[in-house]
Amino acid sequence: MNAFARAVFGVILSLAGTGGLMGQQDSMELTNEGFVPLFDGKTLNGWTEMHKAPGPPYFVTNGVISTPAESGNDLVTDREFADFILRMDFKLTAGANNGVGIRVPFETNNLTFAGNEVQVLDDDDPQYAGLDPGQYCGSLYKIFPAKRGALHKAGRWNHYEISAIGRRVKVVLNGQTIVDGNLNDVTNREVLREHPGMLRDSGHIALLAETSFAQFRNIFIKELPRAARENTPPEGFVPLFNGRDLGGWKGLVADPPARAKMSAAELAAAQAKADERMREHWKVQNGMVVFDGEGDNLCTARDYRDFEMLVDWKIPPDGDSGIYLRGTPQVQIWDTVTRPEHPKPEGSGGLWNNKKNNSHPLVFADHPVGQWNRFRILMVGGKVHVFLNGQLVVRDTTLENYWEPDKPIYPSGQIELQSHGGPLWFKNIFIREIHGDSANE
Repeated sequence: MNAFARAVFGVILSLAGTGGLMGQQDSMELTNEGFVPLFDGKTLNGWTEMHKAPGPPYFVTNGVISTPAESGNDLVTDREFADFILRMDFKLTAGANNGVGIRVPFETNNLTFAGNEVQVLDDDDPQYAGLDPGQYCGSLYKIFPAKRGALHKAGRWNHYEISAIGRRVKVVLNGQTIVDGNLNDVTNREVLREHPGMLRDSGHIALLAETSFAQFRNIFIKELPRAARENTPPEGFVPLFNGRDLGGWKGLVADPPARAKMSAAELAAAQAKADERMREHWKVQNGMVVFDGEGDNLCTARDYRDFEMLVDWKIPPDGDSGIYLRGTPQVQIWDTVTRPEHPKPEGSGGLWNNKKNNSHPLVFADHPVGQWNRFRILMVGGKVHVFLNGQLVVRDTTLENYWEPDKPIYPSGQIELQSHGGPLWFKNIFIREIHGDSANE
């Protein structure tokens, strides 16, 4: 236990006799190794209030954080967390509604959907009788419905233990496991489109007020190590690049409409030539796919429908590239910082060839040129989410059909790493196919 934790532990013990923090049988144990306080029992140091609407601020009394009944603001930790176990006590007034944000961004947008929310709700209040099952206390909001019956009546303290380990989320309420789910198992198209935040692998912890009085105390977290090896996929993903060779990749043959008109023999002959050209200009060096600046796009050997893709990329000054989805351009990669024709740098990640729908990234999230960047791309139906370096830069946007503008995007197609006249580097290319009730639109 570090010095800060020992100091906070001393404050907590000093208050135990007065009932300020302890003295309740359902309060958490403080002796578990590895847990550190997120709340010092006296101040909101380490937290920032996100002001979404007028109203009084969060306040601390007697070792408790309180959310005023008139407040709809969010209280967000200054630090980010990836994999962790979070423990806290909460107490509700009749009809109270709040939430615990996990892996949320540091912003004022609706953190329930821009991140994730574990619901905090007085389930017994009559006004909540007809809610969706995924809205009751303990649910990962509208994603994993919680088992009901573990919540104490309003006015009593409850204890949460929330675990987020990779894509696995577990919620224990007052000793009962009420949620235990894997986000990779979520295949509902509308859920995937509405909740881009469920894809985040790190973010902040938050208290999400909903204009009702609620209290929180004994907030502790234990960070868990996350092993990461180059070109080794996370759970639920498979590698598109094995780090050793270009198995599973091919050269580019024309465009989708042109390929569709070829006979099998014509396509095979054209593919053989394209593969030979591909091998001249795309190489594997030190666990990276390296492009020499000549030649055509590098394409997956097979087609994909709905998927989540991870890819790390790096470009030189004035670099330009992109990721084709279902054979269609493109999620943009480029350097606009050093280009005089761009007086205001526009970042990567936008759906550059869109004409009717938004083509620009929501924010600039690129790392400096020459450093590695990471895309997380989700494509379901005709819609796309794009995260760049952990920031959402495209949200639920239609990818238009560049080749045949009067038609929707193709229901399936190859993924391509675009060549654009300069050297490029890629690694950690993984994909998770999404099967189930997704559909093209």
